[in-house]
Amino acid sequence: MTEPALDFVIAALEKMRESSDRAPRASRTVLVRLQTANPVAASLWEAHALPAGRRLQPGALNKGKLLEPIRERVRACTKCAHLACSRTQTVFGVGNPDADLMFIGEAPGVDEDKQGEPFVGRAGQLLTRILKAMNFAREDVYIANILKCRPDTPPGTFGNRAPTPTEMQTCRPYLVEQIEIIQPKILVALGAVAVEGLLGMRGTMRELRGRWHAYNGVPLMITYHPAYLLRNQAPSEKRKVWEDMLQVLERLEQPITERQRNYFL
Repeated sequence: MTEPALDFVIAALEKMRESSDRAPRASRTVLVRLQTANPVAASLWEAHALPAGRRLQPGALNKGKLLEPIRERVRACTKCAHLACSRTQTVFGVGNPDADLMFIGEAPGVDEDKQGEPFVGRAGQLLTRILKAMNFAREDVYIANILKCRPDTPPGTFGNRAPTPTEMQTCRPYLVEQIEIIQPKILVALGAVAVEGLLGMRGTMRELRGRWHAYNGVPLMITYHPAYLLRNQAPSEKRKVWEDMLQVLERLEQPITERQRNYFL
């Protein structure tokens, strides 16, 4: 299938999703035939139209290649004109497209905007340490944000601002596509903003974290954003995040050592 044809399929599926409360549908027989004739087209249909429970086995499909058209659309996106003007570059996501574990943050900061990769600043370095304590490398998981552009700030100001609900709603479809293609076994939402962007719900982290939620049938663990731990160095808060990660390891059926169980970040 040529690139223009693929773009047409994507555009058609998006239009169908936006104009109807129900997702596009196809029988499993049709999907099997389509996968035999054109695996890429079949994968695009599954990624855009089907819940996880109805998808075909991916077989030898290359999820990285399926993500590339989305990356290109993100790179050229100007839906939020103010962000398109102020960004250095978009920040799509990084890691293993076949990952069982996917982390979702809120938006790029100044370091991420410069490097084009999520979680590379101080908060990202802490996330890397958390992953290492879980016996994972960054290359083993997939990391993305609700927003693909750094939220703009007034001239002369420092720091980062949280994305607005409108910005999150506008950018969210890109993340939805990423999740649908990657099909992780576990999602981890880092912070209340990520939860709002992903689930559309607000709440305090005290209410949300530490227990399992779900996103389209995928188990979702909510925990504090690493930036929170940089602001609040209390051992009790760090331990809460680690207890959340222990639950993730258990859900993934990963071996947990006694040292890990007694670990503090």
